[in-house]
Amino acid sequence: MITFSVSLVCLLIGYLLYGAVVERIFKPNDATKMPCYEKQDGVDFMPLPAWRVFLIQFLNIAGTGPIFGAIMGILFGPAAYLWIVFGCIFAGAVHDYLCGMICIRDGGVSLPEIIGNELGGTMRIVMRIGSMVLLVLVGAVFVTTPAALLDKMTPDMGWFFSNGFWLTIIFLYFILATLLPIDKLIGKVYPLFGLALLLMAVGICWGIYTQEGWMPEITDAPFVTHHPKGLPIFPLLCVTIACGAISGFHGTQSPLMARCMTSERLGRPIFYGAMITEGVVALIWAAAAIKFASTLPGPEGATAYEKLAALGNPAIVVKEISVGWLGTAGAVLAILGVVAAPITSGDTAFRSARLIAADFLGYDQKSVKHRLILCVPFFIITTGLFFIDFAVLWRYFAWTNQTLACFMLWAAAVWLTRRKHNCLIAFIPALFMAVVSTSYILTAPEGFRLPLPVGLAGGFLLMAVQGFHYWKYIHHKPYKNKAL
Repeated sequence: MITFSVSLVCLLIGYLLYGAVVERIFKPNDATKMPCYEKQDGVDFMPLPAWRVFLIQFLNIAGTGPIFGAIMGILFGPAAYLWIVFGCIFAGAVHDYLCGMICIRDGGVSLPEIIGNELGGTMRIVMRIGSMVLLVLVGAVFVTTPAALLDKMTPDMGWFFSNGFWLTIIFLYFILATLLPIDKLIGKVYPLFGLALLLMAVGICWGIYTQEGWMPEITDAPFVTHHPKGLPIFPLLCVTIACGAISGFHGTQSPLMARCMTSERLGRPIFYGAMITEGVVALIWAAAAIKFASTLPGPEGATAYEKLAALGNPAIVVKEISVGWLGTAGAVLAILGVVAAPITSGDTAFRSARLIAADFLGYDQKSVKHRLILCVPFFIITTGLFFIDFAVLWRYFAWTNQTLACFMLWAAAVWLTRRKHNCLIAFIPALFMAVVSTSYILTAPEGFRLPLPVGLAGGFLLMAVQGFHYWKYIHHKPYKNKAL
């Protein structure tokens, strides 16, 4: 309980202190011409109130990531607390802030264009492809998850209320939300869902302090894995808990809200603040999951980690905790948390994919016809992914996610260096994420399946290569970003 409480306080202090440091380094300017006014089109570029932008940003980046990832991540032990706190403050929130703010300075462009402006034309092409692959994976993952849950929660009536029925309904909603102007559906519904997700987190946090059970403390061997399967903490924990610490998916979402912000001064509460809020949610669900599991019956001598792992699907954990700790209200919030949250991340994933394609094709998006032309290929590909095993989809999504975050951090480091700002706020987490993404794919079952020491050596080697390439690029490559 002490470790959990201190971790919550650390996240708040991180926002107040390190968030101020990051803001001071970036130097937001009231005179900056905001894309919401300069490119206002009534569809994607339009001014929205700050509170609405914050809630939409929070829900966009949250989904079920800080819930499901945290529940699976706490199986590694108290190291999960450390990763959420330090990852969120020094990596995730910095990543989201710099991505959103650089987007504004570059005129409201998408993530691949930000990276391409800083790292060159080759990386622009790679990121266009990589980010759209990630977004299609996100869309597929966040259709199948809520559809499967709704299938289990509704009566058996043949095809009606079946998994296929819910897939169809959710997918039709995705199409609608992707095509409509951002203020028509997303701007009106998302703030309500965002508030619901926050209320659920507050209720669960209250349960952590009032319910019986055991929770790990930082003194319980934090650097030794507690996972029932003996999985190593590094790099698996850093991939398992992504959205609660750092996530490349957020880089595709921050530009959506950068196009609706009315002042650069709002960047810290909206981008940095939304990520810290997501870290709080992740911390709450990690602690709640292990405390709840510790009270469950099980084989004699079974640990709380083993009991939690035995529950299987994190959605079951969410439902049991919400209903058990919060009663009927908890059941309603559980539905909003595990059904509405992934749906609202999935539809903005498709929206981001449409805008990325529109940016590099130079294709105007004022016409519904033009939006539909760009969206149809994404929808067709996603439909095909429904037939792939969910576990495989999730693992590839997780690795692509963290790799994208690494590239965005390198781009931010270049952007800061070219403007003679302190680049270390992006450079150091970029080095760390280089090790994470490389060592994971070298050792993971869906990767090269190399021994962990070999994978880690490969990760540190690539980190050194990227660091050297960064130095060489900065000192010898002409800078072509006209926004400087």
